[in-house]
Amino acid sequence: MAQLYEQRLDKLLSFGMEEKLAKTAARNEKVYSSTLEALKSASFVNDGSQQTKNKCLLLYNAVIHPKLPLTNRNSLFLMIGDERIKTKAQLDAAIEFLVSIGEEKVEESILEQQAGVGVIVTKEDICERVKTVLDENHNQVQMKGSHTNVGLLVKQVLSSLRFADAKLVRLEVERQLQDLLNHLSLSDKDEEENVDPFAGIPNIMAARDLETARNTPELLERHRLATGGKVICRFPPEPNGFLHIGHAKSMFLNFGYAQKENGICILRYDDTNPEAEREEFIKSIEESVKWLGYEPSKITFTSDYFDQLYELAVELIKRDKAYVCHLKPDEISQYREKKQDSPWRNRPIEESLTLFEDMKFGKFEEGAATLRMKIDMQHPNPCMQDPIAYRIRYKRHPHSGDRWCIYPSYDFAHCIVDSLEWITHSLCTLEFEIRRDSYYWLLAALDMYRPFVWEFSRLVVTHTVVSKRKLTFLVDKGYVRGWDDPRMPTLMGLRRRGFPPEALRKFCASVGVTRGDNLIGFHKLENACRTCLDPQVFRRMCVLEPLKVVIENLPKDHIEWLQVPNHPKDEGKGTHKSPFTKEVYIEKSDFRLQDEKDFFGLAPGKVSLVSFSSLVFTYILLFPCQKTVLLRYAYPITAKDIKWSAEDPCRIESVVVSYDPDKTQKPKGVLHWVASNQFSTSVEVRLYNNLFLSEQPGLIKGDAWLDDINPESEVVKENALLEYDAAQNINPGDIFQFERLGFFCCDKDSTIPTRVVFNRTVTLKGIR
Repeated sequence: MAQLYEQRLDKLLSFGMEEKLAKTAARNEKVYSSTLEALKSASFVNDGSQQTKNKCLLLYNAVIHPKLPLTNRNSLFLMIGDERIKTKAQLDAAIEFLVSIGEEKVEESILEQQAGVGVIVTKEDICERVKTVLDENHNQVQMKGSHTNVGLLVKQVLSSLRFADAKLVRLEVERQLQDLLNHLSLSDKDEEENVDPFAGIPNIMAARDLETARNTPELLERHRLATGGKVICRFPPEPNGFLHIGHAKSMFLNFGYAQKENGICILRYDDTNPEAEREEFIKSIEESVKWLGYEPSKITFTSDYFDQLYELAVELIKRDKAYVCHLKPDEISQYREKKQDSPWRNRPIEESLTLFEDMKFGKFEEGAATLRMKIDMQHPNPCMQDPIAYRIRYKRHPHSGDRWCIYPSYDFAHCIVDSLEWITHSLCTLEFEIRRDSYYWLLAALDMYRPFVWEFSRLVVTHTVVSKRKLTFLVDKGYVRGWDDPRMPTLMGLRRRGFPPEALRKFCASVGVTRGDNLIGFHKLENACRTCLDPQVFRRMCVLEPLKVVIENLPKDHIEWLQVPNHPKDEGKGTHKSPFTKEVYIEKSDFRLQDEKDFFGLAPGKVSLVSFSSLVFTYILLFPCQKTVLLRYAYPITAKDIKWSAEDPCRIESVVVSYDPDKTQKPKGVLHWVASNQFSTSVEVRLYNNLFLSEQPGLIKGDAWLDDINPESEVVKENALLEYDAAQNINPGDIFQFERLGFFCCDKDSTIPTRVVFNRTVTLKGIR
């Protein structure tokens, strides 16, 4: 059997077929027979050229096509043999046509026409079509950035240039796409520098269409005396979770606008729901605000005003604008659907006052009574249909303790505390726009000062979710490492990943203030991060998947200390010493057994087989000195031979090279590297990508959003090697650029010096 296989293999090789392809064809008798018939029908001479190998490959692809009819096969083979059909695209077109007509005999001239014989697609044609496709996809490219699907763009180009060389098309798509991304990055920079991100926010107390929104002259004078005419903003997070990227925009607008107008901004915890609020959230929020670089003029809590809020609720009842109601939550919903008044809506004022006091002193069970504002059950806005002002909750409050068992609702407390703190601009996201009517109704009902309410669109970043429920699920079910997992959109997660606070501020500035859809590509945040980190951080070299390289023309104990810049673009950052030794390590991906035109790593020339043994075999492959690459900051090297593992004959143990001490050889590429083990440190590197595959996973219905989690959102390289110098005196949070790889941050899981862990913050521009 083995002898028959060898005979088949030799026969196919005699036609000039690539050895790997010949071996595949020789294994199956039917495939071998059909391939041999095709090779004979093609009538070409084996001259050992690449064109011959290409003919063999095209013929093989034709043979194995499951639906190719028998009729016209020989004509097809002959057209391949005399090079009328030269490309895979032409072959696919010909086969598609032949399949469509079945066993009908067709003239070769018609088959030539269908296969595009004689059709010439020039480089200019490809360039022009690629430009058109990129123009058509400009918005998608702008949103996805370096995540743009190159394959899809290539497919669109080939749909109209059917017989173009697919490889050339892909190269041109990649070239023009990179140019476009560079241009968009510069445009982003110009936009950030020249456009006022706060331009949409009114800087005066503009009049509102709502009568209830207008302040009387007396109220405006009281406001002026209390504030001195200063702009006062507030950032009012609920302490029921950790802040996320959307809160960064809110902080940027509130603190940033106040600073622009020489005003102040208050950090106010909107703590009206004791069931969901915890002390750890309060501490985390304050820490995140300070980390982002904002200094509140003061820190307040809605609970600081509970006494005043209670008294104002009593006043509202006295003005016959609130009442105690005994409808259950589902009953309230039903009454609202019917626009029907509560049975207790018109109870006597004194009765509501007594019942409200009973609520305060714990004489009702939870849900047995609520205080509702008496607005208008016929109003088309559901927020005006007698919203709840107070409800009973027998829960300890993280700030006020056990003093209260009734708590104000957001609709009641938020606007009143805004007024009590003399807020000039109440900036909030658009989902609160529906509450504007009730906001002003309540302040007007109590004759209180009315801040200027202005809504902006939420910040939604691609490939993330910000729903507290979903984020909690990811944490509780172990899909991520915790609330500060570097894949999470929380500020804690972004900080742990290595995003500097100035990058988030820069990102928010580029987004600006809008009221339209605000879906922003994550690549914009990545670009802002690169822009901030690039001029700051030191460079070091790290190899994620080490491959040993032995320099044969260096002595065993050779050590040369090279002076390497800490930052190639900034001499002021100094240098560090890097040892050049006989053994070094490069990336496995920077070495290939077979060289290619567009590969800039280390590769051999032609392969020569040195030795075999019959059972357990070890062999060495020798290569001529044909290709040279440069070890960054060191010397050019050229592959000489390969040593294979004795335990695993398919695994390369090391690559033997020679180096050029005089640096006379011109290298094709530049590789990063680290020295031998005694001069490098083993580290764990975590490569982070988008947590979700879809741009908007939050829109996925039901539990299907979990299926959208990216299985490669975290890829761990446990045996990476880092320059020894970089691992000394390092602390969690320190950031380096690992040359050719990206920016990396030392993780809190590090137990220095025994264990060092790095998170990839962001890749270098144009690299995924």
